[in-house]
Amino acid sequence: MASGNLEVRDLSVSYGRAVRALRGVSLDVPAGSVTAVLGANGAGKTSLLRAISGTLPFHRGGVDAGGVRLGGRALTGLRPAAVVRTGVVQVPEGRRVFGRLTVEENLKAGALGARGRAGTAEARARVLDLFPVLAERARQRAGLLSGGEQQMLAIGRALMARPSVLLLDEPTLGLAPLVAARIGATVAEINRQGTSVLLVEQNAALALELASTAYVLEVGEVAARGASADLAAGDELRRRYLGAAAPPTERGEDTGDAADAAAGRGDRPTLARWTG
Repeated sequence: MASGNLEVRDLSVSYGRAVRALRGVSLDVPAGSVTAVLGANGAGKTSLLRAISGTLPFHRGGVDAGGVRLGGRALTGLRPAAVVRTGVVQVPEGRRVFGRLTVEENLKAGALGARGRAGTAEARARVLDLFPVLAERARQRAGLLSGGEQQMLAIGRALMARPSVLLLDEPTLGLAPLVAARIGATVAEINRQGTSVLLVEQNAALALELASTAYVLEVGEVAARGASADLAAGDELRRRYLGAAAPPTERGEDTGDAADAAAGRGDRPTLARWTG
């Protein structure tokens, strides 16, 4: 199993001849980090994860240019099962658990292809420690779980493969705030235990709290990148993704002068634009 930094370089993705989903996207997920990807619907976030996990062909998509590497090993062109064996596992949007199988059977499915019973037992123990409710529901059909429990199972199933990099696609989508916060805390714990995380998340405030670095995608391109704290402090991202407007004095409303408004913004963090 490979380890190290996950690197995406100049990645372009399309679906057929008509839809270009990504254009020259580059980003890094340093080993042991949480990296967030933000953006509106249709920005290309899910296509990015599919390109990394090798699942684009299932959606009639493909990589046109660029590539993905983990610890120097090329992942582009590998089948999804081979990508999993390198240590990269995706939890898709919408949970996608096997509804007719029990919780225990879902977890066993996540370990298919894994080597060594000892490692599988260790992974299972880790999952049940993170999500004790799954032990209580072990014999229950996954389709009968609540939305939050299904998300826990989806993450737990992915962890059964003992990934070094976990790809999470909208893990809190559709969940109640308290459940979403619990999922966020678990993601932080998974990372603390040594698993790198690439997080696509519609809850920008939560994503920026969990991640050390964030990228913003717009129409298939990286529009901004930087330390999460700096991005969270910037007016542009606050207005568009955090639902917060700048204070009146920062918008220049006290003076009514556009020049004063611009001057008032001069000492605040700005979004770093992608240049190469």
